[in-house]
Amino acid sequence: MSTLSNKIDFACIISVKNANPNGDPLNGNRPRETNDGFGEISDVCIKRKLRNRLQDMGERIFVQSDDRCDDGFGSLRDRAESNAALKKAEKAKDRKQYATVACETWADVRAFGQVFAFKSGKKDDEKDSEGGVSVGVRGPVSIHPAIGVLPIEIESMQITKSVNSEPAEKRSSDTMGSKHRIGFGIYRFNGSINCQLAEKTGFSEQDAENIREALCTLFENDASSARPEGSMEVCRVYWWKHNCKAGQYSSAKVHRSLQIEAPETGEPKSFEDFTVTLSPLDGLEPAVYEGR
Repeated sequence: MSTLSNKIDFACIISVKNANPNGDPLNGNRPRETNDGFGEISDVCIKRKLRNRLQDMGERIFVQSDDRCDDGFGSLRDRAESNAALKKAEKAKDRKQYATVACETWADVRAFGQVFAFKSGKKDDEKDSEGGVSVGVRGPVSIHPAIGVLPIEIESMQITKSVNSEPAEKRSSDTMGSKHRIGFGIYRFNGSINCQLAEKTGFSEQDAENIREALCTLFENDASSARPEGSMEVCRVYWWKHNCKAGQYSSAKVHRSLQIEAPETGEPKSFEDFTVTLSPLDGLEPAVYEGR
């Protein structure tokens, strides 16, 4: 597979309806929002979904969620140690070879990078002769947080538990809890793929196509009680492929060429209520994909 030779910028527009797109654990799992009240989905959350989609495509993933583990390893250390070539590079203290093997093995390391920082496994009272491993890989794919086009209104409801958790537990009054959601919102996030970093990790043209496919199907197999099936939808993906490695324009200028405007009157209820405008950039036309 040929290494990526053209810089890529992209933007993704998503809609949320009666769902919690990304709960904040430090704020009672309420939907994340900026200081200005606009909805927010963290870049870490988006990368998790991209990893899941790549895994669904059959790609090997290093940072797997526990409920999606497909290789039986319970930790990143166990997964890394299972690779004989990686162990050999670690023993030889060859950081360059360690990074090369990791990138060849796992698609998410090639794409997003990874910090491999593991202790040697020695007990505290034993001599640490190898000193563990500390290798950093910078990935070519960068993802911005998703930010809502309009400020969000968070809706909350009280829920109860009407069964005992333990067999000997004495039944008392129903336990109260809360669920939070937003009624409707349009979010947008940007991203880029850097060719110079792609050369270092071996990120290929096919890897870029896999990322594009994952963006278009971001919420497949992602349903939960907070995000019921169909409540999260990819509306549109814009994909700018430059004609050179460095890019014809800066990523900031490319992303700025896409604007989303809310209707002047009335409360928007769907993506079609918004106006999307694309300022032309000489020699750079995006491919536009509808979500699936």
